Amino acid sequence: MALSRFWGLFLIHIALLLGLCFAEDPFVFYDFEVSYITASPLGVPQQVIAINNKFPGPTINATTNYNVVVDVRNKLDESLLIHWSGIQQRRSSWQDGLPGTNCPIPPKWNWTYQFQVKDQIGSFFYFPSLHFQRAAGGFGGFIINNRAIIPIPFDTPDGDITILIGDWYTRNHTALRKTLDAGKDLGMPDGVLINGKGPYRYNDTLVPDGIEYETINVHPGKTYRLRVHNVGVSTSLNFRIQSHNLLLAETEGSYTVQQNYTSLDIHVGQSYSFLLTTDQNASTDYYIVASARFVNESQWKRVTGVAVLRYSNSKGKAAGPLPDSPQDEFDKTFSMNQARSIRWNVSASGARPNPQGSFRYGSINVTEVFVLKNKPSVTIDGKRRSTLSGLSFVNPATPIRLADQYKIKGVYKLDFPNRPLTGAPKLETSIINGTYRGFMEVILQNNDTKVQTYHMSGYAFFVVGMDYGEWSENSRGTYNKWDGIARTTAQVYPGAWTAILISLDNVGVWNIRTENLDSWYLGQETYVRVVNPEATNKTELPMPDNALYCGALSKLQKPEDISLATSITCSGPKLFITVLMIASALSLLSY
Repeated sequence: MALSRFWGLFLIHIALLLGLCFAEDPFVFYDFEVSYITASPLGVPQQVIAINNKFPGPTINATTNYNVVVDVRNKLDESLLIHWSGIQQRRSSWQDGLPGTNCPIPPKWNWTYQFQVKDQIGSFFYFPSLHFQRAAGGFGGFIINNRAIIPIPFDTPDGDITILIGDWYTRNHTALRKTLDAGKDLGMPDGVLINGKGPYRYNDTLVPDGIEYETINVHPGKTYRLRVHNVGVSTSLNFRIQSHNLLLAETEGSYTVQQNYTSLDIHVGQSYSFLLTTDQNASTDYYIVASARFVNESQWKRVTGVAVLRYSNSKGKAAGPLPDSPQDEFDKTFSMNQARSIRWNVSASGARPNPQGSFRYGSINVTEVFVLKNKPSVTIDGKRRSTLSGLSFVNPATPIRLADQYKIKGVYKLDFPNRPLTGAPKLETSIINGTYRGFMEVILQNNDTKVQTYHMSGYAFFVVGMDYGEWSENSRGTYNKWDGIARTTAQVYPGAWTAILISLDNVGVWNIRTENLDSWYLGQETYVRVVNPEATNKTELPMPDNALYCGALSKLQKPEDISLATSITCSGPKLFITVLMIASALSLLSY
């Protein structure tokens, strides 16, 4: 009798503990089984990376301050990390899913990510960050909704639709890797996918029969939020919907000044939210188009993704020519001016009740300046490499954050130059020494012949200027110091520069890289190390219990422990309460 009373009260106390864990901020749970499947998005059977047998993967849906738990089972034949692009991982670069912060998940193992989407809202995506795997899939959307008490700066949409666009090769990612390792270019992609599917057959010559295409079903007289992400390899895409305007509302966690576009250039790694009003007559379906930019369009016609927008009262199939892309072959300023037109909505509330513009970035003194310059690929030690300021990054066997934790010397150098090197390019594991609570100005100078998109983990930075030519000190006179958009990616046009400002208030080791997958793979990246000189769990969370070990610390890695892999972390006081609960339950046995 006493034993049954013990178990009954013990379970009640466990339930109370879980209630305490969940009462602070809710949790959402996802299981990701990452595996290969065979698919034919462009009519050619090929190996793609699926999540839970789906390509693309599921959309993660959370709300500001929620805790997200993703249990990843790696069923690939190579190691894996999942990167949550744009999720700032406040106080926890341990969860960022990049080789500078995490040891990879070995094949046949599982590992659980657990992080809080602290003080964020907006549209993001995730993808596998190792071995060129993003070129094979494994990606999906990531939505962070506003809390109910924070109004959004537009009427609640009638639907929320995620659209993943990207260039695509019918060669698998291992073949693409081998091409780069051999010193060759990847060449023109074989097409563009929309939500993992090939183009609608708008042209019998360009599009073979039998290809499955994406259809977006809508009702007339409604407004939908479209979250569009370029998850491709290296191609900038122009996104447009036939006969419809796209009202830009948000990008990568910031609400924008709302303005209509007939089309918008979306560069690799970028995410945008549009409000689409279904106000047309539905005489036919409408084309949704994502076409390659800044290329010879007559040669790249097949590199066009086409889906269908179908009204519930549609009277026929989409037909005829696609809506025109921007006619700017001889006007290199069109796309840049479009990018400059994207402004921060300073009066809207974001994740917090106060207006976004209450952070007056333009009045903060810059404490450190870095000019990061990329050039066309070079040969270093007989291998083709891409560089940033003359350095081609070499990922260390021991992740940077793990090396710091265990005080392992010689893993990296804190000597990344403030200005590009003038000598011969070098292979280095050289990173930026960021100052905690500093305010960093970074100038991204693109001296290559193609658009580069840069991303920084851990932060939203302010895009304050861009122009053609070489950046100089005088360029600061053109900066937008009031409503430059805060986001996590920024495009840099060929022969041009983009300036960003970053408030270094997030302790950790954070990647800054090109999102162009070929250049990233070949070394065009570095990390920014931000350390609080006062050790405290208030600015950085402890190393997770289930952290993996590799490199110089490989001997510390124990066999896979499923119980650790799927544990849910509660704070110290809650564990103390647990002990008290168990002790009180055990006391029943004395009666």
